[in-house]
Amino acid sequence: MSNRMTIIDKDYTQWVEDLSVRYRQSQVKAAVKVNREMLRYYWELGRDIEEMHVEKRWGEGVIKNLSADLQHRNPNSSGLSARNIYYSKKFYLLYHQYFAILPQVVAELGNEDVPQVVAQTSEVVPQPVEQLEEMLFSIPWGHHRYLMDKCGKEPTKALFYIKKTMEEGWSRDVLLNFMDTNLYEREGKALTNFTRTLPDETSDLAQELTKDPYNFAFTGITGRYNERKLKDALLDNISQFLLELGTGFAYVGKEYKLQIGQKEKFVDLLFYNLKLSCYVVIEVKIGEFDFQDLGQLSGYVVACNHILRKEGRDNPTIGLLICRQKDSLLAQYALEGSNLPLGISEYELSKLYPEKVEGTIPTIEELEAKLGTETT
Repeated sequence: MSNRMTIIDKDYTQWVEDLSVRYRQSQVKAAVKVNREMLRYYWELGRDIEEMHVEKRWGEGVIKNLSADLQHRNPNSSGLSARNIYYSKKFYLLYHQYFAILPQVVAELGNEDVPQVVAQTSEVVPQPVEQLEEMLFSIPWGHHRYLMDKCGKEPTKALFYIKKTMEEGWSRDVLLNFMDTNLYEREGKALTNFTRTLPDETSDLAQELTKDPYNFAFTGITGRYNERKLKDALLDNISQFLLELGTGFAYVGKEYKLQIGQKEKFVDLLFYNLKLSCYVVIEVKIGEFDFQDLGQLSGYVVACNHILRKEGRDNPTIGLLICRQKDSLLAQYALEGSNLPLGISEYELSKLYPEKVEGTIPTIEELEAKLGTETT
């Protein structure tokens, strides 16, 4: 028989709930701390391998020997395989240049000779160095291994995905999905007039929330289709659609009715973006963009500002046209003719693959070399 006493008291119940929450939070904090210390260890291990020239000094097979010796001295370890040691070296080599350059850059801000590599990565490389360390050591090692495999020798690209993972809390599967669909190359690439039509403090964020092209492969559409079928497929997969749109988008409605005088008008897809505090009107066109498409979108944006937008709470409505194809010059001319914040993007129904295909199939020698490095 259990000796457990039942206490019916709201203060006690609330205290138990608070203790449970605090315990779970402490577990998360402990896991984050362990992860950070482990990543720091891998970083320093990779630095030692590189700075001590261990492979040149003791031969190419030294990593396997090192793994065996470390595991012999640490029999309960699970992260000292030869594979992880090789990754430690890659980890250090991928990012170490920023630790050497950034302190100098901080001192030279405003100097025209600031290294180009830092100028190109100012959006994703934080300053000072402590912030970069915080970024690198805040996501799991498994995420880092995927980044090293996918990003190769492109630290800017890898840092972009690290920043997104931190901000969005991506799992490894979500991270892989966005890397496979080339998010780095697509994000912020829509043609827009935001710099001219939005305040400086919001135009950059609004631009960042766009993509070009949008990846609608999750709809599963492969044959002939019309606009209704595409919109239905998007909403049948609303979770994937919201994930593709990005953080902060809340779905409001499809074919959303706007009563304008004696007329009823229907917005294709209406969203609210919590980051921008504004409504976002999305029109989907299965054909090629033309001038009149933007005219229709502009009318919906104006109507939303009058009917839905609350003064002092909501920022001006943004319009986004997503079409199957566009002529960039034609789209740019159309955007220049409007004082409303508008953007134009394309979409793809098939999975987006990198343009480079030739040479991506490894040779027998490369496979054998890779298998050799993965031996634990």
